[in-house]
Amino acid sequence: MSRRDTRTALITTGMQLFATQGYNATGLDAVLKQAAVPKGSFYHFFGSKEEFGLAVIEEFSGRFLARLDVLLSDPTLTPLDRLRGFLERGEAQLAQHQCTVGCLIGDLGQELAANNERLRARLDEIMRSWRGRFAACIQEAQQAGELSAAFDPEVMAGFILSGWEGAVLTAKVMKSTQPVRDFLATLFATVLTKP
Repeated sequence: MSRRDTRTALITTGMQLFATQGYNATGLDAVLKQAAVPKGSFYHFFGSKEEFGLAVIEEFSGRFLARLDVLLSDPTLTPLDRLRGFLERGEAQLAQHQCTVGCLIGDLGQELAANNERLRARLDEIMRSWRGRFAACIQEAQQAGELSAAFDPEVMAGFILSGWEGAVLTAKVMKSTQPVRDFLATLFATVLTKP
């Protein structure tokens, strides 16, 4: 395996294990075994588990942002249809994984916010970047007359993301996508409606 492939295998394995077990419950031995990588190779790329965690977060965030940017800037859809499409894809992914895997950034935020400031700060930056992208799409919807201009797009974006993360958490606890379906139905029937 090349050096680049080794690093990629470690990060991909980290994403899988963090998503299913969490950061704290994922030991380096499990990562190394699943990735089929010797311990020395791990420390060649990462000085600590925390540095590895940051690399996993960066990789996931990069992939997610690329998808988010494509979906929220699709010129063939109205801004509200872009938001709806993005959120409905999230619901479909949750269902595909039988509600066992939710949002990695949200899950890590819940797990690490109180005990790892470095990771918490990076997760906060990522969530703020998501909110900014949602806010830009909401502002486009306001300019297109799809939404009332009475609401601050940043506040509305924060509301949507907070509600979404809560619905995903509840869906995982209930092992049902119903909380997400209820959130989306309520969101588009009461908040994201034409003026």
